[in-house]
Amino acid sequence: PDELRSIVRELHADGADVVKMFASASIREGGVKLMSDQQIRAVCHEANELGLRTVVHAYGTESLTAVIEAGCEGIEHGNRYSDEVIALMAEHGTYLDPHLGLLYANYFDNREKYIGLGNYTEEGFALMEEARVIGYETFRRTLVNGNVKIVYGTDAVAGAHGMNAEEFIYRVRDGGQDPMAAIVSATSLAADSLGLADQIGSVRPGYLADLVAVTGNPLEDISSVRNVKFVMKDGVVYKNLPR
Repeated sequence: PDELRSIVRELHADGADVVKMFASASIREGGVKLMSDQQIRAVCHEANELGLRTVVHAYGTESLTAVIEAGCEGIEHGNRYSDEVIALMAEHGTYLDPHLGLLYANYFDNREKYIGLGNYTEEGFALMEEARVIGYETFRRTLVNGNVKIVYGTDAVAGAHGMNAEEFIYRVRDGGQDPMAAIVSATSLAADSLGLADQIGSVRPGYLADLVAVTGNPLEDISSVRNVKFVMKDGVVYKNLPR
C-alpha cells in the first residue's frame, strides 16, 4: 500500500487528473480480482486526498464491493455483480460505465485480426461471449434500481473509431435503457463524473458550446444518433466537406 500511495503522489506531481487502476484481470482471463481491499483503499484514499478522481477496471461482486467501499468515484465495465452491489453503488453515488455492445461486436467482427494476440485466444473469445450475455442481464437489473449513476463509454475499442453512437443503440434497444437517460449519460452525467459539470455537458451560458444535431428524434428512434448532421466544438462549427 505504501508503494501504491507513492505512485499516486508521483502521478499527481506529473499533472494527472485521474488515476485508473486494474482491480480485476481482463474479462478474457475471467475477470478475477487482482488487488487486495487494502491496496484498493490505499490508491483511492491517497487520490482523494490529492483531489484526483479514481476510476477502476473491475468485474465481479467482490472487486466492485471493495472499490465502492474504498470511495473510488467510478467503475469501468462491472459486467457481473449482485443486487447488493447495485444498492451499494446507488448509496455511495458511484459512477458505472458498463460496455454492452460495441466493445464485443468490434472484437467478434474483427476476430481474425485479434486472435493469437496475448489473451485473445479461443478461450478468451468464449469468455467474452459469456460476458456479453451476462452484461445485458446485469445492466437490466441495474436499471431496475433507478438510482445508479450510469455513464456513457465504449472502452478503447481499437478498430471501432467513429462508431461510438452504436453503443447508444445497444443500451436502449437491447439493454432496455430509456432513450433520454442514455443521452443524459453521455452529456451532463458524464460531465459530472469527470468533475467538469460546471464547464461541459449542458447547454448553458458560460459553458463550452459542444453540440451535435441529428436528423430524426432519438427519443422515438434511438438509431437516429447515427445521423449526425451538425457538429460544433467549443463554439466552432466543423464541416465534413467533400474533397
